[in-house]
Amino acid sequence: MRFGRRWEGSVLVALFPQRIMFWKFDLHTTSHIDTLLEREDVTLFELMEEEDILQECKANNRKLVEFLTRPHNMEALVTCITQEPSEDMDEKVRYKYPNISCEILTADVMHVNDALGEDEGLLSRLYGFLQNDSTLNPLLASFFSKVMGILINRKSEQIVDFLRKKDDFVALLLKHIGTSAIMDLLLRLLTCVEQPQLRQDVLNWLNEEKIIQRLIEMIRSSRDEDQHSNASQSLCDIIRLSREQMIQIQDSPEPDQLLATLEKQETIEQLLSNMFEDGERDESVIVNGIQVLLTLLETHHACSQVSTGTLQAIKSRLQDFHQLLLEPPKKSKIVTTWGFLDPPLGNTRVHVVKLVTSMLQVNNSEVNQELMQLNTLDTLLDLYFKYVWNNFLHLQVELCIGTALGNPPIEESAETPAENNAETVRENPLIKHLFQKCQLIHRVVSAWEENDKEQLEGGRRKGYMGHLTRIANAMVQNSENGPNHSLIAQLIKELPDEARERWDKFVLGSLSDTNKKNTVDLVNMRNLHSSSDDDDNDLKEFSFPQEAVLQQAFSDYQIQQMTSSFIDQFGFNDEEFAEQEESVNSAFERAANISFVFDANSDGPNTNLFEECWKEKIRQFNDEEGSDEEDVWQEKELRFATNAPRTPRSVSSGSTDSEGSRDSEEEEEEEGTLRPVKPGDDKVEMELNKGECSALHLPPSPTAPRLHLLTPTPSSGANPRCPAPWDILLTCECHLSLLLK
Repeated sequence: MRFGRRWEGSVLVALFPQRIMFWKFDLHTTSHIDTLLEREDVTLFELMEEEDILQECKANNRKLVEFLTRPHNMEALVTCITQEPSEDMDEKVRYKYPNISCEILTADVMHVNDALGEDEGLLSRLYGFLQNDSTLNPLLASFFSKVMGILINRKSEQIVDFLRKKDDFVALLLKHIGTSAIMDLLLRLLTCVEQPQLRQDVLNWLNEEKIIQRLIEMIRSSRDEDQHSNASQSLCDIIRLSREQMIQIQDSPEPDQLLATLEKQETIEQLLSNMFEDGERDESVIVNGIQVLLTLLETHHACSQVSTGTLQAIKSRLQDFHQLLLEPPKKSKIVTTWGFLDPPLGNTRVHVVKLVTSMLQVNNSEVNQELMQLNTLDTLLDLYFKYVWNNFLHLQVELCIGTALGNPPIEESAETPAENNAETVRENPLIKHLFQKCQLIHRVVSAWEENDKEQLEGGRRKGYMGHLTRIANAMVQNSENGPNHSLIAQLIKELPDEARERWDKFVLGSLSDTNKKNTVDLVNMRNLHSSSDDDDNDLKEFSFPQEAVLQQAFSDYQIQQMTSSFIDQFGFNDEEFAEQEESVNSAFERAANISFVFDANSDGPNTNLFEECWKEKIRQFNDEEGSDEEDVWQEKELRFATNAPRTPRSVSSGSTDSEGSRDSEEEEEEEGTLRPVKPGDDKVEMELNKGECSALHLPPSPTAPRLHLLTPTPSSGANPRCPAPWDILLTCECHLSLLLK
């Protein structure tokens, strides 16, 4: 069944003993392509007008595939993706056929792949696209790259062998490297060859063609920015792909030649030479060159280390990078929302700061010493406070300072004893440089005080304050713990008294207050249910309606006593009565959530205990006790039917009582149904079977609580039994919560 061409319905007849067809309905729709293919004069472009041609092709429609793989049709498909369409055509359909042709050729159909990959004439026609002297059409280039990619993956040996025979292949790639699709083709050649040995052959071949050196030559001022960008991106991708491949194939007998060439000192020196050519410096060349250096300095993978050649080449040019911080490529002043920037910081200086941070992360003593001699860190701090609103710069300077503070001291000699005294202060020249030469503490505190003063005068908060807070916190944390905490603490202690007191006041005052403001408290779950923050004392002032006699009877204290008795006597789950709230609603919410099942038909000890508990609680309302208080039942008539059966049921569906209680509930619910009494009635009635009706009359009051009762209506076959008063309450939907709603 070809996908999308057949709709089938069925009738399941497993219950019937006779044999019946499983598919009762067979709704078959035939593609119009099949009808077209019956014609002898049908053309390729007629078929390409059909909407489902790609679907039928991917479904391996035999007739269609045979038609497409005919030599003249394959030639037409290749021509569509390599030849510029006529400009006379409507723009809406101009690239329709090239697009469909590309999709057909990349549908990963075996017969199509074979017809294209094994025909050298078709490959030569396809390759001819690269031989155009003019700039390539980006859309056609994407079609070409996609088709070549599927061939490299499915017909690796044939395509690699074909390309290696072309002496101008690498030159043509580099000629059109400014077109992103051609850059993608180079990466497909490095990633889509799955056979390890063939891939190694490809790497060696490209290295012999000096593709790394030729890509570096593309990053110079004589080339355009697209070539700078794509050449740089290609080099970065080669570095990352090679390092990932080294992790996956650690036992490879041969090293990655392309990566080895890139990490050579002479290769990096050539790149740096292009970046700092005599004359006016090109920002595009510098930025894209730094991107390659940053990728070489990445050490995310455990097996990847920065080569000595890379460090030495960059170290020799640190003076040039430092000079870029002082004199970047010229840029015109720009207007911002708060004023003029003249000169703007520029992308060049941001990337130089990134490079300095990466060099500090390597923590090489020679590099650190060179940066200290150039006073680069002090220059970074100058830029930080000058460009108040450039958070790209602020972030990089913060990372730079944090890296310097957290770098462990470099072991200068292997003869250093392992068991040094814990109190011994290990030297770290970079830390001393930061605190003494760059006066980091003074700069941070002064900038903070200046910001506070400006805000008091009605000014706005400076844009670097968030990053300044993090820098200050990094200083405090590294003075308390970390590889340099002893040295940092000593340097702070050696400050003049005034400066040290100023720092201590800042840490304990402004910085501490800011950290408290920046700390987000977790949501307090205790009072989510309450609309106020009342404490327990408010419960004493809470007034209940005088008419709600039952609500008065079951006050907060009585409910706690009863629930405590229930826990002790009937083994309820303690978690259901846990003290989780302190608000006025807590007692009522706990009572409303009580879940239990009590078997009123049993004559066990629990029944007697419950009756005693109940009688004790309502004895205070008994007229026979001689109480002088008003009879709370005077206006309430309570009668019980003599023939009402007892129907115990659980208060909550979530009850976890014994299985016997569930069985009793299920049996008795079959005999009778529970009918809800409408809330809002001032007279709540309970009809018990055929017996009398007992009614509880409450004086009308807008604040009086309403009792919502579910009463049993047993069938005529039930055995009549006079219920006790607590039986009626157990028959209700709620027990304790009933009297509080």
